[in-house]
Amino acid sequence: MKKHIVVLTGAGISAESGIKTFRDADGLWEGHDVMEVASPEGFAQNPELVLNFYNERRKQLKEVKPNQAHLNLAILEKDYKVTIITQNVDDLHERAGSTDVVHLHGELRKIRSTRDENDIKIWDEDLKLGDTCEKGYQLRPHIVWFGEAVPMIDTAVKICYAADILIIIGTSMQVYPAASLIDYVQPNTPIYYIDPKPAINDSGKITVISKSATEGTKDLMRILKDSE
Repeated sequence: MKKHIVVLTGAGISAESGIKTFRDADGLWEGHDVMEVASPEGFAQNPELVLNFYNERRKQLKEVKPNQAHLNLAILEKDYKVTIITQNVDDLHERAGSTDVVHLHGELRKIRSTRDENDIKIWDEDLKLGDTCEKGYQLRPHIVWFGEAVPMIDTAVKICYAADILIIIGTSMQVYPAASLIDYVQPNTPIYYIDPKPAINDSGKITVISKSATEGTKDLMRILKDSE
């Protein structure tokens, strides 16, 4: 039976593809206060601004490609069972070839009804004020905004509990509840943390690789091969 690798990814892995993160610019996301464009209050106050913001992010997503780090994780599926739990809302893991991806914070290429959070559709065009679900309610981005519940967190906890190896890439491990997932792996599960500015110290349990996602995943693949 193949060993089960669980990978937690954050904005750092997509940054190498050219996708910006709001945490890189003093709380601004593409020039906006994050609470204006990523909170229920912001949507209630100015829905058109929020819809346009995500329309622009959706367009940007069409212009970028998976980088080598995404591709390296997909390659791991040849020898391992790999589950990726990502905080990212892009689809770069899927486009790189990863087949088991859990999106904690939603997905840019999906929208949902403001009335029924389970009424979800794939959506690649602009979403406008007046676009409604079959029951007549405004559609919104399928994104978990600040202050909203993270519906996939329980699934992610169960996946981490069953991990043989945990890999963390490009996340500060400061955003909860995602940051708590490291606490759910078994005590003897090896953990690898890849980040150019690691927020976690190297220890007996955690191996820190202080490199970019692309370079770090190359190193990791060699380490995994040597440990077989």
